[in-house]
Amino acid sequence: MLRMFRRFFGRSFFLILTGAILGIVFLFAAHEGSRLTSTDSFCESCHVHPHSTISWKQSTHYKNKTGMVIHCVDCHLPPEGVYYYTEKVRTGVRDIYGKFFTDTSKIDWEAKSVLEYATTYTYDESCLRCHQDLYSLNLSTKGIQAHENYVRNREKGIRCINCHLYVGHYSDKQQEQQILEDELILTERPGAPAVSRPRRVLPPLTVSGPIPGEKFANYVETIPGTSVKFEMVAIPGGEFDMGSRPDEPYRRRDEGPVHRVRVSPFWIGKAEVSWAEFEEFYSDTVTRAKNEKGLVQEELETVDAITGPTPPYGSPDQGWGRGDRPAITMTHYAARVYCEWLSRVTGKRYRLPTEAEWEYACRAGTTTPYFFEGNPKDFTRFYWLNRWFGLDLDPLAQYARYAENSGRRTHPPDSVKPNPWGLLNMIGNVKEFCLDWYDPQAYSRYSDEVAVDPKGPEDGEEHVIRGGSYRSDAIELRSAARDYTRTADWLTTDPQSPKSIWWYSDATDVGFRVVREFEGEGEEQARPASAGSAVNPAAESRTGNQ
Repeated sequence: MLRMFRRFFGRSFFLILTGAILGIVFLFAAHEGSRLTSTDSFCESCHVHPHSTISWKQSTHYKNKTGMVIHCVDCHLPPEGVYYYTEKVRTGVRDIYGKFFTDTSKIDWEAKSVLEYATTYTYDESCLRCHQDLYSLNLSTKGIQAHENYVRNREKGIRCINCHLYVGHYSDKQQEQQILEDELILTERPGAPAVSRPRRVLPPLTVSGPIPGEKFANYVETIPGTSVKFEMVAIPGGEFDMGSRPDEPYRRRDEGPVHRVRVSPFWIGKAEVSWAEFEEFYSDTVTRAKNEKGLVQEELETVDAITGPTPPYGSPDQGWGRGDRPAITMTHYAARVYCEWLSRVTGKRYRLPTEAEWEYACRAGTTTPYFFEGNPKDFTRFYWLNRWFGLDLDPLAQYARYAENSGRRTHPPDSVKPNPWGLLNMIGNVKEFCLDWYDPQAYSRYSDEVAVDPKGPEDGEEHVIRGGSYRSDAIELRSAARDYTRTADWLTTDPQSPKSIWWYSDATDVGFRVVREFEGEGEEQARPASAGSAVNPAAESRTGNQ
């Protein structure tokens, strides 16, 4: 019995000792493996895109007065701990797979530098490990507001990277953003000089009727005092069936019932308002004025007619570029005041489109779900057969930048074909503000008679948006598809108190285009320029009274 007891514990001790030695060896190997695979050179062996290394060495995380270098793992992995190692294993497996089984020449590197991608591969915990003092003495008033808002709303998804997009990888867009802020906003650092661009004296809005001798035809508008131009397309008046029929695939309740609508002739922007256009408005009117009531207001009369947008926090274009790309991240209020400003400087009365005008222009005389032939089932990921056999991206991809071909960012308008009436990006790229208040039961309130130039409900809490965006599925791009603003949710990142009625950074897929009423006589039935082969045969039969 004693011999068996000694033999048992002798074996147990040997096994325990062997296990302990192997455990120590494993931990040492794991530590050394982790250290060796955490060097910048090792990261660069898989992440072969040279821009990642070059831009990092140009950033403030590499070049700064302290001489401190922030390495790849410092930002792209969470701080030390169990989470650090689990994320390291996960990303390591992904990167190894990508290196050996992915054609890196086909990777869209530009898409990997945008905000939406950056939020996935950076960690606030890593930022806060170094930047523990969020209220340093040299922080501007604007910075203090931003950090206070960050502390209050971290649980709502606000991230450091939302405002500091280029802090780890320098971009020319960072320099462009800094120049914009230096030129257009008042500097708030103590002792710093106030700089702003001179503003033009805005005349009173006196346009009240037709312009003598003006013909109802397409025209190009040049913003006075600038080289910035945009094209307006003449849309003939007519009647159409607004909404979607009960048998339309993926129809939603707020798209019906179908009702007859008559629309007067009008002009509409060939493309959405671009950054180049919006920045002229911004430079003329930028201010720090806030609403007196401290609330987001929806009536222009509550604020001075042209007070201007408050300065943005972070990069309002999300790093995608500006120029002729659609302007985004502003409120519905800002879009309306832009129209007011544009009316003042041009002498023509511009505004946002009504929902009826928007759908009429989008359909361009067609009655099908899209302004081209196609079934929504062929284009959507929600249709079960497409999960087996893949999506049919043609012809939808020819006319729209959406979830399947956008790279999750906005694009210049001429990257797609126009609709039959020559309008670009009526679907996809960015959603578009309409003048109407949103009501899911709005269509049911129309009588059986033809509605003439309807403007929607008299009041409401949110406004209609149309057209789908770069992140939308195909079913959201149907001509009748409706959506609405989410004002409170979109104001989360705005650190100002009270919240700005102008600018927010969370609505990254919403923009707008302008319309102008035709008030003349005799040529109201002029036909927009045809898009050639893009014309649906149905367009020829449903263009209204032509």
